[in-house]
Amino acid sequence: MKKIMDAIIENGLHNSMSYQDYRDLVKKLSEQNSTTGHVKTEKLANYTILNNSRMKRWDKTIVVPKDIEKKIKSFKEQVTWLVIIESWCGDGAHVLPVLNKLSELNNHIDLKVVLRDDNPELMDAFLTEGTKSIPKLIMIDTKSGNVIHTYGPRPSEAAAYVNRFKAKYGKLTPEFKEDLQHWYNTNKGLNVMEDVVEALCRLEPNFCQ
Repeated sequence: MKKIMDAIIENGLHNSMSYQDYRDLVKKLSEQNSTTGHVKTEKLANYTILNNSRMKRWDKTIVVPKDIEKKIKSFKEQVTWLVIIESWCGDGAHVLPVLNKLSELNNHIDLKVVLRDDNPELMDAFLTEGTKSIPKLIMIDTKSGNVIHTYGPRPSEAAAYVNRFKAKYGKLTPEFKEDLQHWYNTNKGLNVMEDVVEALCRLEPNFCQ
């Protein structure tokens, strides 16, 4: 079983790209009115255009608080962050730029991006409650290749917000989705940063002391 998982991870890493390459891809697709993924519709292409604008804004405006910056810089383990995503994914457009900002603070963290539809075995190995929800961050011990943590598709506060709404109303409405985007814009990535610090605390015992 481990050999199979190792092969799936290795293949995913082989198919991955840097954050900058992903940004360049999304920008190019938005200019062509297209999208990543095996299903290409006008709706998904419009989401890609919107997400390109979102990521461009977040790349310029995300600020990592000093206490979180200090913690991230102190992390000593060698890890690879492999993120499964597609250009049309709204949550991904908010989450991925934050992960990139954090990875830039520490050269022990290697951020890689991989497309969901082009890597079905990888996605199937990291489902969320049986669904192919993205973005999905897979934290990998670089030396051993072992998966040490997974995260996503949403930061903890947003996930709780979504779950409460689904429990009450059964499904997400367009109005709720607008509210969720407002939450992301107001939170400015802080919840993602807090969640990642908490995850790293579990990986390195002295990290949060």
